[in-house]
Amino acid sequence: MFDLKINEQCLEHAVQRAREKGVIIPTFAQMRNPETIPDSIKERLSHTGLWDLDPVNLFRITWKNSPVDSGGGFGGVNHLVLPPELTGVKARIIVLTGKWFPTGAHKVGAAFGCLVPRLVTGQFDPITQKAVWPSTGNYCRGGAYDSALLGCSSIAVLPEGMSRERFEWLDKVAGEVIKTPGSESCIRELFDTCRNLRQSSDDVVIFNQFEEFGNYLWHYSVTGPAIEEAVQAHLDGPRGIRHLRGVVMATGSGGTIASADYIKFNYPWVRIAAVEALQCPTLLVNGFGDHRIEGIGDRHIPWIHNVKNTDMAIAVDDMAAMSCLRLFNEEPGRNCLAERGLDAALVDSLNLLGISGCANVLAAIKFARYYELGEQDLVVTVATDSVDLYRSRLEEMNEQYGSFSSLDAAVTLEHHILGQNTADMLELTVPSRKRIHNLKYFTWVEQQGKTADELLCQWYDERYWESIPDALEQIDSLIVQFNRRTGLSV
Repeated sequence: MFDLKINEQCLEHAVQRAREKGVIIPTFAQMRNPETIPDSIKERLSHTGLWDLDPVNLFRITWKNSPVDSGGGFGGVNHLVLPPELTGVKARIIVLTGKWFPTGAHKVGAAFGCLVPRLVTGQFDPITQKAVWPSTGNYCRGGAYDSALLGCSSIAVLPEGMSRERFEWLDKVAGEVIKTPGSESCIRELFDTCRNLRQSSDDVVIFNQFEEFGNYLWHYSVTGPAIEEAVQAHLDGPRGIRHLRGVVMATGSGGTIASADYIKFNYPWVRIAAVEALQCPTLLVNGFGDHRIEGIGDRHIPWIHNVKNTDMAIAVDDMAAMSCLRLFNEEPGRNCLAERGLDAALVDSLNLLGISGCANVLAAIKFARYYELGEQDLVVTVATDSVDLYRSRLEEMNEQYGSFSSLDAAVTLEHHILGQNTADMLELTVPSRKRIHNLKYFTWVEQQGKTADELLCQWYDERYWESIPDALEQIDSLIVQFNRRTGLSV
């Protein structure tokens, strides 16, 4: 899963470029525990904007950044706690918030996890090769950002139907932007474009988040412990950690949900629920279709999704997620929430949820209702990004449906949130897990060159998934050696 053999010539090129650009690479351990970052780096960060194209911002690839746009240090894990007054369920829902990463989304970490192992082994040459980043938005933004810091050429590949904010930012940062046909669900088109790029040029390296185990590893080793730390702050009652009942996340590229594997490995009773759009219910019924929950990808099962460890599939109506985005950000919506007695600080913080974050929250509500969780119980999910990447969508909805009114706000709260039901959910048995896992064959073996033997290994070999974190110590060691070679390590 990780080829860590050294290509000395390309490695020397990478060291040369890092030295020229002043790039010091953080270790995974530092991203997990930023308190271990050297004071000299922290001093530089205190004068640097969160989105600045400054290599020091690689040290901000962590869930623990101070929630400010510029300067700031590190603190606890950035998260919200949603109370029963908002969700309608007794359990508390904890939402990790990704806005305070560089680029405004945690996908910059997944991109780091895919790029750095190849960089520090010389398997990617930033001087002679281009980095290709296929995604439905945030991952290719993270990849373009990481590439810009290294001064290497990048190609962002994403569907033409994604939000305007993504393209406006990429036009300034990425070396090239390729728009593929369709929108959120059109993953095959991304893969076809990457295959054409690979066939037409020897100077490209495809960092496909749907198959790169660096994506899995980053979330397992960084996001997983962040969830654990966030939960610890809200545990009470005699059963302590046993009140953590579920981790509920959109499958997306299969990366973020890898954090749930970390949680389940340490707390085996926790259930993992995979979320998708009702309009494209691939997990639920092998379905297909188009939807508006940007950033979660569909119509296939990611190679790096550990399906055998997944306990439930939950489908969420995309209109419910879009309506919640309006509720949390339009003035009538905020007024409605305030009138219901929600804390003003919480109401002001709900703009930290983008569209997929809203969908994840709705799925967490369904999960809590299905299992009849109590007031001592906790459910965890993630908001990959914030409304900042979707303000154009709010404008479009106002044009399409008219201004969001007080009545719209009340209906959204009562119907889509407080009235969220347990339809479109499936507890996964061994046969249903295997049915979903076997869908990988049609994408990855028939189309993308994986082997059926490895597909079977993912299912039958218990060490397959458990061995991935074993690479972490060696990768961190290679990062330390790389920094020493540049002469920039501190």
